[in-house]
Amino acid sequence: MTKQDVVNALALELTLSKKDAEKAMAIYNTAIINALKKGEKVSLPGFGTFEVRYRLARTGRNPATGAEISIPASKTPVFKPAKAFKDALN
Repeated sequence: MTKQDVVNALALELTLSKKDAEKAMAIYNTAIINALKKGEKVSLPGFGTFEVRYRLARTGRNPATGAEISIPASKTPVFKPAKAFKDALN
């Protein structure tokens, strides 16, 4: 499923124009990203939780040459699906 498929489904289900459905999806995505930037968890009951985890700096290896490289610390977005979401797939 692509972004356009989701936009089409939203437009059909909510009787919106595709332009309005795409705008709604963009607002939804931006709201989640902004909350994560503030360090907040985003919990969507029945779907899952988005959060940011901090990864420490570490040493890695270049797979092509085997040379050691330094990987800087970073923030990584993480999604944990809700039980209802997992159950729906099984």
